[in-house]
Amino acid sequence: MKEIYLDSNATTCVLPAAVAAARQAMEQGYGNPSSTHATGLQAKAMMDGVRQRVSGLLGVGDGRLMFNSGATEGIQTAVLSALCALRERRDAGKRIGSLLLYGATEHKAVPESLAHWNRLLGLNLEVRKLPVDAQGRHDLQALDALIGDAAMLCTMAANNETGVVSDLSAIAQLLQERGADAYWMVDCVQALGKLKLNLAATRIDYAPFSGHKLYAPKGIGMLYVRAGAPFTPLMMGGGQEAGLRSGTENMAGIAALGAVLAALDDGKTFRSHADLAAFREQLVASLERAFPGIVFNMPFDLSLPTTLNFSVPGLSSKELLDLFDAARVRVSSGSACSAAKALPSYVLEAMHVPQWRASSAIRLSFGPLIDAATVTAACARIERCGAALRRSCLLPSALAPSPQDGAQDGIIQLSVDGQCTWLLSDAASASCVVIDPVAALVPRLAAFIRCQHLTLRAIVHTAPPADHGVARLALLQELAIEQVGRIDIDGELALGQQRLRRVECGENHVYLLGQCFAFVGALAPEALTPLLDAALVTQDTVLCASGDDGGICRTVSTVRDGIVPSAELQLDAAALPVFLRQHPDAILVDVREAYEHAACAGTVFEGCEVRSVPLSRLAGQVAEWLQQPQRPLVFFCRSGNRSARAAACLRRLGHGAAWQLNGGMAMAEATRHPLAIAA
Repeated sequence: MKEIYLDSNATTCVLPAAVAAARQAMEQGYGNPSSTHATGLQAKAMMDGVRQRVSGLLGVGDGRLMFNSGATEGIQTAVLSALCALRERRDAGKRIGSLLLYGATEHKAVPESLAHWNRLLGLNLEVRKLPVDAQGRHDLQALDALIGDAAMLCTMAANNETGVVSDLSAIAQLLQERGADAYWMVDCVQALGKLKLNLAATRIDYAPFSGHKLYAPKGIGMLYVRAGAPFTPLMMGGGQEAGLRSGTENMAGIAALGAVLAALDDGKTFRSHADLAAFREQLVASLERAFPGIVFNMPFDLSLPTTLNFSVPGLSSKELLDLFDAARVRVSSGSACSAAKALPSYVLEAMHVPQWRASSAIRLSFGPLIDAATVTAACARIERCGAALRRSCLLPSALAPSPQDGAQDGIIQLSVDGQCTWLLSDAASASCVVIDPVAALVPRLAAFIRCQHLTLRAIVHTAPPADHGVARLALLQELAIEQVGRIDIDGELALGQQRLRRVECGENHVYLLGQCFAFVGALAPEALTPLLDAALVTQDTVLCASGDDGGICRTVSTVRDGIVPSAELQLDAAALPVFLRQHPDAILVDVREAYEHAACAGTVFEGCEVRSVPLSRLAGQVAEWLQQPQRPLVFFCRSGNRSARAAACLRRLGHGAAWQLNGGMAMAEATRHPLAIAA
């Protein structure tokens, strides 16, 4: 399947006309615009033409417009300019405000820049967040109370995570009514090409822009400075850009930006606001069909039609990202600058949405170049993703009426916030046991048990539960069960042909599944000795803990002897064919979850032995692999994170021939690996 890119708020592809313009500038219009010969004059004429077009589109009027490297540089320059002027005013004995205000949902570049220059310039003003309301708009009452003490105000035209459009007119009116002389910067990055701008007619002092958010290359941007607003160059040197920003201009970038703005100006290349709103409605309908219970984290009537931000009950943002990526639909979990940090969205937290929504939000964004065919294809894949979740029993609010292939055997590990719950299922008896339930995982557990038509035989704990049984009671209520069985000390519970035995170990309980697995809770390593001496466990018994430290599982020997995995676990995609020829007995192990497989089409590798062992089921598989410690295992997943954990786990357990595919399927596709078949 062809990739469908729906992360345009992070960046966009480059418009073909922009590619052509950049190529022409590099091949023919390569002159330095500061040179006075004909080649230089031609380059300058091109640059001046782009500047003139920008000025007309943005309504620059008598204001100044300079080309730079992008929004971050523009923000830095604006903040430096305003703060230098504030220091000069204060040194001259004039009153300045004590606050540097910024919207609580601003891009992190804004508060970081304010704090940086405030410290370096020795102003020592207070950098303070301006709160937003539940819709994500600036709290005007709070601004009214603070504006008299504000030296600088930083807001944005439209938010990059939610698409919420700021009420700039109301802010400007408040500044005027209160006679505030604070310098005002408005981040216009997401506004370019999506909102009509007439900057000279506003009170805005500074407005940064970034080309790569609207089909221009990365590394080109603009900064508008209102006529009369103070300005201090961030870059000094050759005096380019009329002394506003030194450094030889990025002519290829400027030419490309000019082509994008020409397309914006022609009124034909990009979709109208009405078309974009209709596309959003189409996507919303498919999302609602795919994910019953979905919650949208932005008000449609106050947001850009190109941005959707949503959360799905019971599913983390990582699970949704993995799912969408398997279907080759590219979305994100928030700002691209902070998505890798796996933290709740500070934008949504500022809007006071429930914590689960801030922690599990997905951003879907598209640009005005999108077409109807792409939206239709995206909708089909979104609904396929929903079907994949239902087939995998992961949608508590919309369970499949019957299991896909009947109940599944196995040991399943579910984790949340560093805590693990284990679920043992037996297909023959259609029964299961839950060990150390965590309240946050109850909807997931109940969904799986109901969807798989399993009978819950017991809920057991390895230690007195810290929640005093809240999770246990919640699970029983979810399943409409009054009570389940228990396992007495030294007693057993039959789970099909398997026997789960409870033994005392100090103040804790350990549950043994033969000598193969031991569910040990938070048991300390030294507490295992009595079990080993009594031959209840062996050196190879797999230990399943209630805490998730990233290690997945251990064996008795690794806990006792402290085996450390080898540092060399990486196998680059480009080197994989050679590796497989050298090791024809190697097994490629796909640790992606079942719902990811259901969302994609086709095989991942051809001509190789590929085994699907989801990371959540890895603990149940390791004993078999440890019996063949020299057979090469190459783990892979979407990005390489889960496969790295799997490979490290096997090495730590004593399997010396475990590797992971560095960068996962993403890098395999990027290198056009001959074995890789697009999922």
